[in-house]
Amino acid sequence: MKKYDYIILGTGPAAYQLIKLLATQHKSILTIESGLFGGTCPNVGCEPKIYLDGAVQAALLSKQLEGHGIEQAATMNWSQLMKEKKERFASWANETRKNISKVCDVISGSAHFIDRQTIEANRHYFQGNKIIIATGRRPHELSIPGAKFVHDSSDVLSLNKLPEHVTFIGGGYIAMELATFLAAAGSQVTILVRGDRVLRHFYQKYSRELVAKMKERGIQFKFETEPTRITQLSDKYVVELNQDGPMVTDYVVNASGRTPNIEKLDLSAAQIDYSTRGIDVDRHLQTNVNNIYAIGDVTSQDIPNLTPVAEFQAQYLFNSLEKGLTQPINYPAIGTGVFAFPQLAQAGINPDSVLEDGDNFEIKEYELRQSSLYAGQKEKGLLTVVYDKANYIVGVSEISTSAINDINYFIPIIGLRINKNEWHRNVLPIYPALADKIEGILR
Repeated sequence: MKKYDYIILGTGPAAYQLIKLLATQHKSILTIESGLFGGTCPNVGCEPKIYLDGAVQAALLSKQLEGHGIEQAATMNWSQLMKEKKERFASWANETRKNISKVCDVISGSAHFIDRQTIEANRHYFQGNKIIIATGRRPHELSIPGAKFVHDSSDVLSLNKLPEHVTFIGGGYIAMELATFLAAAGSQVTILVRGDRVLRHFYQKYSRELVAKMKERGIQFKFETEPTRITQLSDKYVVELNQDGPMVTDYVVNASGRTPNIEKLDLSAAQIDYSTRGIDVDRHLQTNVNNIYAIGDVTSQDIPNLTPVAEFQAQYLFNSLEKGLTQPINYPAIGTGVFAFPQLAQAGINPDSVLEDGDNFEIKEYELRQSSLYAGQKEKGLLTVVYDKANYIVGVSEISTSAINDINYFIPIIGLRINKNEWHRNVLPIYPALADKIEGILR
């Protein structure tokens, strides 16, 4: 039985970052991956998504500017765009494996625990002084008749031919983003939402505004609606619903959420605590078992499941295990966004959480259309800022065609607690751009 300093399960952003860091310490490492090397983000997630988003944003923005200096809006060639996307990303998994193989041993296959120090993979046994679980998440599986006919986000991001009508199940960021992409390319899109709202973790005023804008472009929403059965009808599918009549569609996408990859690990063999939300860890990212840790999306922590967060955890765990760091993990200001059209983005405190706390917080909304930067656009952008009692910015939310980049300006202001005098003394941003307007928002 071969023994290692570290056994790492998974090769997504959290694991990949940790492997690179541990390699600098000349540790013996075994990495086991059951899926695509590199995980979801670079293969079938954020990287290919943002590649497609570039074309989608350009097309939709040109349409928005029709009659404002643009005579004819751009149209998308989905097949050509997908062909170029595949050429760009097809080799990433193999390249990631090659890079990892240079610094540690690598196994392709499923792994599961035998005990607190022993892992079995491909009928071989391995022991690790420390074991790191970084297996990420996968699309949540539907438990209705006909679930075999649904597709997931990975399928959409590799879809060669554009369907005439697409039905999404779910109202999270995956559904909102992919629905935006396909509708912009020419598909008719319907979104089935189980509850009465979308994007529950975002400022709801702006979530409702996004829904309204998407409806204006022909995207249909059915709230408090769930599929109960899916059947095939020739080359189409019939989706039966809990209310209203059945609907016929060409393509069904399950975007109802993601679930942690833990079932095949046999965590009980190592007596690791977990739930349907993921693996339980403390503020040192340690499980209830002393030598076993978990990082990335597989944990049950109530934090955004984002690539930068996963990489931050990897850096923290490296410092803790190899550099003697004893302090618990302290997350910085975290920004998150929805690549729809318009975009939603936020960082820090969500205004919804402090709407009734006027004694400790002040909420103020700014209309971005007043800036010359937005004069050529038909749609106004809105920015909501949360101030604390000391007049520092502690939260921002925005809906606009550039919300994600705009909010990035505010993340260091929140994280570093910068006031107006410090900004004026230390920063001279490019003019005219949003950063130049921040001085008027700081106090």
